[in-house]
Amino acid sequence: MVDQKQDKQDLMGKLADLSEGAIQRLSDAPGADRVLQALKGLGDRVDELQRRTRGFEELEKRLSAVEKRVDGLAKSKSSASRRAPKSGSTSEKA
Repeated sequence: MVDQKQDKQDLMGKLADLSEGAIQRLSDAPGADRVLQALKGLGDRVDELQRRTRGFEELEKRLSAVEKRVDGLAKSKSSASRRAPKSGSTSEKA
């Protein structure tokens, strides 16, 4: 059991070393600063998109509430019009 844990730690250490080396080589590459700036800008845009999406969720909730109210008003209006006597039909018979 100790050997497996040690093997995992060795593997993680090797991966960390490789990652550090790769990052160092990338930062030394020409144009790397532009790539890093683009990635940072992408992160900022994703944050903005998430903020706007939260705003859409609130609008969607409000729209659902309005739709329910309109449906309720439409139902009450149609049932009220069924109950109302038609004008002229009773006076013509008399």
